[in-house]
Amino acid sequence: MLSFSLTVPFTRVAVGGLSPLFIGAGRAVVAALPAAVALAVTRQRPPTRRQWVRLAVVAAGIVAGFPLLTSFALTTVPASHGAVVIALLPVATAAVAVLRTRERLPRSFWVTAAVGAVAALAFASLQSGGFGGLHVADVLLFGAVVAAAVGYAEGGLLARELGSWQTVSWALVLAAPVMLAGTAASVVSAPPSATPQEWAAFAYLAAVSMYLGFFAWYRGLAIGPIAQVSQVQLVQPVLTIAWAALLLGEELTWATVLGGLAVVVCAAVAVRIRLDRGGGARRQRRRAPSRAA
Repeated sequence: MLSFSLTVPFTRVAVGGLSPLFIGAGRAVVAALPAAVALAVTRQRPPTRRQWVRLAVVAAGIVAGFPLLTSFALTTVPASHGAVVIALLPVATAAVAVLRTRERLPRSFWVTAAVGAVAALAFASLQSGGFGGLHVADVLLFGAVVAAAVGYAEGGLLARELGSWQTVSWALVLAAPVMLAGTAASVVSAPPSATPQEWAAFAYLAAVSMYLGFFAWYRGLAIGPIAQVSQVQLVQPVLTIAWAALLLGEELTWATVLGGLAVVVCAAVAVRIRLDRGGGARRQRRRAPSRAA
């Protein structure tokens, strides 16, 4: 989460001189190069046909969806604004994991998740000039949350079969042709011209946010219950807002602080409900043999 917390601020820096399409697609192309080399050198066995389909879902979420949507959104909104909306990721990831595994949860989980979504929506609307004034950038950010949640949940499940770095590597290789086409189109329409700081931000997005950061993240998701591990994401918006203030000089308004706090609290409560339900089910399974005896 420490490495991912810099993604939004550095994207905000990069869009100052590079097109959103180049940032979103180009970083995936750059990351696909070491991914392909790593897979070839270690002679990884190719995924099965079903795993390729699931990798396509992962690629759509974390290789294409989240990077492209956030890149376009951050051309018009501050990094701290994006961090508050993206604070929905923990509960969104937990919800997708629940739906993916067909687990039944109490209504309180979904109510709390909905409250968190409403809090993020209210914050975005108020920052955009009042209710009903939601900007396109906010729609893109909400879409990015959904895309990342799907990519995180499916990637975490797939990492249990393929391995953590292998999962993100195969996803990058699979998406490389499409991302290369997008990069080429962006270069033709608007040749990249950026400052050293903007190129450095792009390099971080390609090397860490798009590749190396997933080594630890998918490993953690593969080890523990995805909904439980997703709680770690609760620190990401806090760190991102802090980076936005320290690195970009963005003003920390009360609306940003309170909006971020409201979303984080709702996400934490929703995930805790899911954990308590899961823990209770496990305790019941452990007690069942003794009752039978």
